[in-house]
Amino acid sequence: MAGYEAALKEGADILVKIDGDGQMPPELLDRFIAPILDGAADYTKGNRFYDLANLRSMPPLRLFGNAVLSLMSKFSSGYWDVFDPTNGYTAIHSRVAAHLPLSRISRRYFFESDMLFRLNTLRAMVVDIPMTARYSDEVSHLKVSRIFGEFLLGHARNFAKRIFYNYFLRDLSAASLQLVLGIFLMTAGTTFGLLKWFFNPANPATAGTVMLAALPIMLGLQLVLAFLMWDMQSVPRIPIHSRLPDEPDVAVAPLHISGEPRE
Repeated sequence: MAGYEAALKEGADILVKIDGDGQMPPELLDRFIAPILDGAADYTKGNRFYDLANLRSMPPLRLFGNAVLSLMSKFSSGYWDVFDPTNGYTAIHSRVAAHLPLSRISRRYFFESDMLFRLNTLRAMVVDIPMTARYSDEVSHLKVSRIFGEFLLGHARNFAKRIFYNYFLRDLSAASLQLVLGIFLMTAGTTFGLLKWFFNPANPATAGTVMLAALPIMLGLQLVLAFLMWDMQSVPRIPIHSRLPDEPDVAVAPLHISGEPRE
C-alpha cells in the first residue's frame, strides 16, 4: 500500500507488484503491462494453473490450498473467470488504483483477494496472465491453520458486501428477486420439514406433507442457481481506466502503515 501511494504521487501510469520470494520471474513484466497499455485490461494478475504441465512443480498442499481459495474468491470477488487469487504478481492502471479505498484494503495474506473484491466494486476488468512459478527449497512461513479463519471470514464478508452493493444498493434486477425469493423458499421448506419431523417423529409423513417441504426447497434451489448464472455472466468485460478521471472525486484517506512485516 505504501508503494502504491508513492507511485501514485510520482505520477506512474502502471503500478506493478512482484513479491520478493524469488518465485516470480521479473522478465515476465512485459506480459503483465501489455494488456493495460493496449486498453484491454485494468488489472492483470498471474495464474500458475494455466499450463497443466507446470503444476508438477507446485507442492501438492499448495496446489490444493490454492484451488480451494480460488473457489472462495470467485464467490466473494465476482470474477468467476479468474483463478489463483493469491498470486502476488500483479499490475494495475494508476487511474484505477487512485479510485481504490487504499486505507481499507487488507494488509496481510488476504491482500490480493481483497483487491479483487475492491476492483469489482469499481467494475474494473481483470485479466489472468499465464506464468510459471519458481519453487526451490525455501521455507514458507505461511501456516494454513493460522490464516484459514482469516480467509474464510474475509471471503464471507466480501461476498455479502458485493451482493448488497451490486444487487440491492446500486441496482435492483431480476437477479435480486431470484436471490431473495430463492432463499425464502429454501428456508421455508427446510423449516417446515424439520418442524414436522421434530413434532411427529414416530408418524410417517404423508405425500402432501413431503411435497410441501420438498417443493419449496427445489424451487428455491433453482432460483438461487439462476441467480448464480446471472452473476457469472456479469463479470466486468470492459476496461474502465480510459473513462476514469486522473483524480478521484473523493480524496483517498491517508494511509496508516503499522510497520508490521509481511511474512
